[in-house]
Amino acid sequence: MLDIAAAQGNFTLSLAEIGYQVTWNDLRDDLAGYVKLKHTFGDVAYAPGNAFDLDFPDLFDGVLITEVIEHVAHPDRFLEATARLVKPGGCIVMTTPNGAYFRNTLPKFSDCPDPSIFESGQFKPDADGHIFLLYPEEIHRFALASGLVVEEIQFFTNLLTNGHLKTSYLLPILPRRIVHAIESGSQLLPSKVAERILLQVGVRFRRPLDV
Repeated sequence: MLDIAAAQGNFTLSLAEIGYQVTWNDLRDDLAGYVKLKHTFGDVAYAPGNAFDLDFPDLFDGVLITEVIEHVAHPDRFLEATARLVKPGGCIVMTTPNGAYFRNTLPKFSDCPDPSIFESGQFKPDADGHIFLLYPEEIHRFALASGLVVEEIQFFTNLLTNGHLKTSYLLPILPRRIVHAIESGSQLLPSKVAERILLQVGVRFRRPLDV
């Protein structure tokens, strides 16, 4: 497994602890030392560097890109670069804020004539660094251009669990089981409704086997 832009390595270490061979990556190479301090057991390698420039002698069975694609000026090229690191038959798991969410005010990548104007501000590690939030139709289009198949797309995190529209006042007083039940129930919404009112999207891509 490869964990791109893994930052503090929470997914990297969790995967290693359950038996995966994991390669940690982040643009900030100084974070590698912090991850090594937290690493207690499991097989972890370290490959700091720019995600667009990564090159390995062997391809990976799976790649994680969690909460990173919204920080790059060229998300289409980013997915293409990631796809080149996956074996035929392997998968990419991506999470990112949902561009179709009704309160999103960020620009749509498809509407931007020159994304390069955002290059100087990309790769910021916080919420202020979000450039584009992807819409479902863009995700499918990027996958097709990258030679990937979208196997599953799921929307999650509702207004209550995120605390939007002052629902944060309810979170301290509601039992956790109720909050979890509401979040679970939101997964049953029709996709066209879910993509408008849920804040996050998770996608599993598959690289088809070579013919």
